Amino acid sequence: MRRLAHARELLDGPLSDAAALEANLRDLRRINRRFGGADLSLRALRALVRDVSKQDPDPLRVLDVGTGAADIPLAFATARGPWRSIEVTAIDSRPEVLDAARRLEPTLAGRPDISLRVADGRSLPFADGELDVAHASLVLHHLDPDEAAWFLRECGRVARLGVVVNDLQRGAIHWLGAWLVLHVMTRNRFTLHDGPLSVRRAYTRAEARKLLVGAGFRPVAEVGGLAGHRWAIAATRVGAPAPGVPETSR
Repeated sequence: MRRLAHARELLDGPLSDAAALEANLRDLRRINRRFGGADLSLRALRALVRDVSKQDPDPLRVLDVGTGAADIPLAFATARGPWRSIEVTAIDSRPEVLDAARRLEPTLAGRPDISLRVADGRSLPFADGELDVAHASLVLHHLDPDEAAWFLRECGRVARLGVVVNDLQRGAIHWLGAWLVLHVMTRNRFTLHDGPLSVRRAYTRAEARKLLVGAGFRPVAEVGGLAGHRWAIAATRVGAPAPGVPETSR
């Protein structure tokens, strides 16, 4: 299946229908939970930290780009891993999305380990190496190859340990599966339109690996979802200083 590069998803357009947006985020949260999307990110994050960190980061500072319902930051915050504690900065470029996430999960307001803020992943408001890991779930397929390379380099700039990228696998069988599953589980117009379209816009795992390598990364772990419908890749920057070692000492 050829990648459908220039089609627009409803979530890329106006978000004036707050009820439809909130229902869509609720659907995405259910999909991440039931079909292992959040678990893929967590497994890749654990593998990355084990591979590159010489000591337990305390706290592990994670950036979640394009957070949506902020369900994956919540999964990170409540899971055990090779870290003593974790702090997640969850960003989205659309304030309407963050407002909907807060309505869906009111406990986000009271969690000191998760902060939500408006920011664009293509121009991150963080200093070089300010965070440990940059994570992006279901973001890459929204970007053409040049934008994706820029985005990945920007994530690598702010994350001293590396990045975790989680997305869908493009393919006819995966498109059909998404169409069937979504038409059973929801009537939300955003979900029904954008879900199958996202599969057609997605990069294959091999294409994503090539994008990462071209952007200056070395993949260190890859995990796949049920029937290969989704994948997550953990990667470090090629030539990055070892964690804890100042740039000038190398």
